[in-house]
Amino acid sequence: MRSNALARTLVSAAAVVGLAAGGLATAGTSFAAPASATSAHTVTIRATNNFGLTSTEAKNVQNWLHTYWGYNDGIDGQLGTNSWKAFQRCLQTYWGYNDTIDGDPGPNTIKALQRLLKDSWGYTGAIDGDAGSGTRAAFKRFADGI
Repeated sequence: MRSNALARTLVSAAAVVGLAAGGLATAGTSFAAPASATSAHTVTIRATNNFGLTSTEAKNVQNWLHTYWGYNDGIDGQLGTNSWKAFQRCLQTYWGYNDTIDGDPGPNTIKALQRLLKDSWGYTGAIDGDAGSGTRAAFKRFADGI
């Protein structure tokens, strides 16, 4: 019994070594792309900032933005550029946002968001453009309540 187990182990090990050697022997330049076949691709980084929202909460916000503020991108739970552009349109109309509609949730966007959150969603902090814990908690209440 012991010699059978040893023989099977040796045969298995030899097979693995043989397959590996064969794979290495055939992995020549045929697998490498020729230099002329390379191409340049533009990489776009899609920045998202959910400010602590779960994807479900962010989907609630995106559905609201779709219904009221012209958001026409995917409902994917990631508040990216198009989500924030739509939100900036809301903030510009009602909450004193006076900057470019660029989809970047920078300090001016956050200040306007804080004004909205202070009015109806329990935000009690300063209007300072910093999305700290108080802003994030109120934003979660907003996302859960809309």
